[in-house]
Amino acid sequence: MNDDSQPPIEIPFDQLTAEALRGVAEAFVLREGTEYGFQDYSMDQKVEHVVDQLKRGDARILFDAPTESIGIVTKHELNVIPDNSQDQ
Repeated sequence: MNDDSQPPIEIPFDQLTAEALRGVAEAFVLREGTEYGFQDYSMDQKVEHVVDQLKRGDARILFDAPTESIGIVTKHELNVIPDNSQDQ
């Protein structure tokens, strides 16, 4: 089987404008339905939590070239993404 898929490209969060970073973080919060338990948080607080995770290295921004999409993955999710870089 010939797999020509490209691995996702990591985008350093500090390379994005503040507006772009907020947009990516908001999309992540809305898509993931982030669960915070009994505490209610505003959208701004949830976005701030996601940005804090990026700053700590607990999450990363990835660009998927084949689908032309960008998203945030947690460190846990990143550990289950297959690394195809050694296949070449």
